[in-house]
Amino acid sequence: MSELVLVTGGAGYVGAPVCETLLASGRRVRALDVLLHGQTTIAERLECLGIEVLREDVRNPEARRRALSGADAIVHLAAIVGDPACARDPRLSQEVNVEATGALVADARDAGVKRFVFASTCSNYGRMADPTVPITEQGELSPVSLYAEQKVQIERSLLNGGAGGLRPVCLRFATVYGAAPRMRFDLTVNQFARDLWADRDLEVFGERFWRPYVHVRDAARGVCAALNAPPHRVSGEVFNVGRSSENYRKLDLVEEVRRQVSTGSVRYVHRDEDPRDYKVSFEKISQQLGFRTLTTVPEGIAEVIHGLNANEFPEPFDGRYRNTP
Repeated sequence: MSELVLVTGGAGYVGAPVCETLLASGRRVRALDVLLHGQTTIAERLECLGIEVLREDVRNPEARRRALSGADAIVHLAAIVGDPACARDPRLSQEVNVEATGALVADARDAGVKRFVFASTCSNYGRMADPTVPITEQGELSPVSLYAEQKVQIERSLLNGGAGGLRPVCLRFATVYGAAPRMRFDLTVNQFARDLWADRDLEVFGERFWRPYVHVRDAARGVCAALNAPPHRVSGEVFNVGRSSENYRKLDLVEEVRRQVSTGSVRYVHRDEDPRDYKVSFEKISQQLGFRTLTTVPEGIAEVIHGLNANEFPEPFDGRYRNTP
C-alpha cells in the first residue's frame, strides 16, 4: 500500500497545492484543516480528488489521534500564518503555532510516525547585517516578528532532540505567491499585481529591502522533494525553499508588475513596522535534493493578472483573500 501522508492545514493557500502534488506523486493523502478561512469548497474539491479531509482543529487531541491513525509521514502546515495575523491574536498564535505543534510532535512520535516535514519561513533570517550577501541555512537567525520567533522556537526543538524517534526536516519557504485554490491577496506579489490591475493607489514601504520569493506550486514541489529523498539525507536538516535568482526588492516587484499592467499608481512611503531585509541562498536544496523551481516572479504576476481578467477571483478585495479581516 502506498505511503499515507497527513497534511495539516491541507485546505490552505499552500496546503491545497501540497495535497494535490503529493496525490499526483502516488501517495495517499489525508488533510486536517479547521477551515478557518471558510474553505468549504476547497475541502470538497480535495475530497473529489480522492483526498480524505478531516474538518477539525489541530489543537484537539482527539482530532490529532484520528488524523495520525495509519500515517507514515506528516507535513505540518497548520498555523496562524504571517506577522499581522499573529500580532492580532498572540494567544491564539501561541496555542496553534507552538503548543499544538508540540502536541502533534509528541502524538506523532507515540503513533510511530517516522517522517515530519515542518513548514518554516525565511523570515527567520529577519534583518541581516549585509542583505546583499545571500544567507545560507547556517546563517544567523534574527526573527523580528512573533510569527518568525515561533517558527524558530519549533525548529530548535525539532533539531535539538525534541522530535525523539521522528525524522524531522525543516523547510524555510521564501515568501510565497501565485494563484492557488485558497487565493491570498495579502502577499506582496499577489497584492501588487491586484492593486495595480485594479487601478488602485499602491502604497509601498521598504522598497529597497530584499526578500526571496517562491511560487506556491514550487513550494508544494519542495515538500514533495523532501519526502522523495531518502530519510537519512534530510533527517535533521534545514532547507531554504526557493531559487537563488528569485531574490527581489519591492522596487523590483513594482517594475515587474508595471511591465504587464499600465494602470494604477505607486507611492513610496517610510514605515518602520517591517524591518526584514534578507537575500537568501537556495543552493543547498538544489545541490542535495536536485530541486529546481519552475516559475519566476514575472510568470507568477502574469498568472495572477490572467486570473483577475478571467474573474477567477471574484471581488478580489474581499476579506476572504486575507489572513486578517
